[in-house]
Amino acid sequence: MNPDLEFRLLNDYQHDFPLVAAPFAAMAAALGVSETDVLATLARLHERGVVSRVGAVVRPRSIGASTLAALAVPEGELERVAQLVSAYPEVNHNYQREHHYNLWFVVAAPDELALQRVLREIEERSGCRVLYLPLVEDYHIDLGFDLTGVRGKRALHVETHAAGVPRPYAPMPAERHLLAAIQSGLPLVTRPFAAAGAQAGMSEAEALAALRNLLDCGVIKRMGVVVRHHELGYRANAMVVWDIPDEEVGSVGPCLGGIEYVTLCYRRPRRLPGWRYNLFCMIHGHDRDEVLARVEAMRQGCGLQHVASEVLFSTRRFKQCGARYVRAAA
Repeated sequence: MNPDLEFRLLNDYQHDFPLVAAPFAAMAAALGVSETDVLATLARLHERGVVSRVGAVVRPRSIGASTLAALAVPEGELERVAQLVSAYPEVNHNYQREHHYNLWFVVAAPDELALQRVLREIEERSGCRVLYLPLVEDYHIDLGFDLTGVRGKRALHVETHAAGVPRPYAPMPAERHLLAAIQSGLPLVTRPFAAAGAQAGMSEAEALAALRNLLDCGVIKRMGVVVRHHELGYRANAMVVWDIPDEEVGSVGPCLGGIEYVTLCYRRPRRLPGWRYNLFCMIHGHDRDEVLARVEAMRQGCGLQHVASEVLFSTRRFKQCGARYVRAAA
């Protein structure tokens, strides 16, 4: 075991994964180790649950359809309903949170019809009404988790879409097959793009060109090591929801999204009378007090002292994996 190598792989390669024929060899050369060391270390980190996968993170609603959803589950039914929800392959995140709406999950599907089918089935089988909260607008920082505790070389990157959610990209059949091949992660082999391309009926060069195009189009948000925050020591995870006047969301969203410890910031619809909040932020910290201090700093820094909000701490993770927007070939 090489702790320094683990740290470098986890911290330095959450972004900008080398899009070359032998990416792990390129990483090894940059780190001064062997390709075998890199592959073995990534495999161990995956086995320990620190790394979810190595590969692509697809931008929400750039292809297919996705939504955040929640249920208010009676306490005695929570285990059953959580297992029911997690069993759907379209569900990639499923968390218990401290709130009347106590089960929060993300659904990703090839199209809106498939998405609505899953939500309808969950509602019928759980006996709980689904709170359906699709993305309206995003103010999104995609920085992963900086393990150094300082900003480092990577500049702040904030995406805003003032016109709302962009039209989903329609992948070519070959691109769709490739996305299906890699949505669970790249194989940890010397030539991963050759292996993924073979699954998709493409050459290695074609697979690399397709991935570069999907990155350029914004469908793939980043390529790299996808980590699990809890296993990295970020044991407090809170979704902060705000009731922002509709005419002010366009200015408040970028303010909150520009704060370095806010990992996600999205506008979603209100669902009155039961749900008044329209701006959502995700914050991670090493403990609860750290997260609450950060929420207060956000409130002060963006002038939200008199804005209604709630902090929904996660208490249990039932499922966390990559989204599956594309059906795998039969």
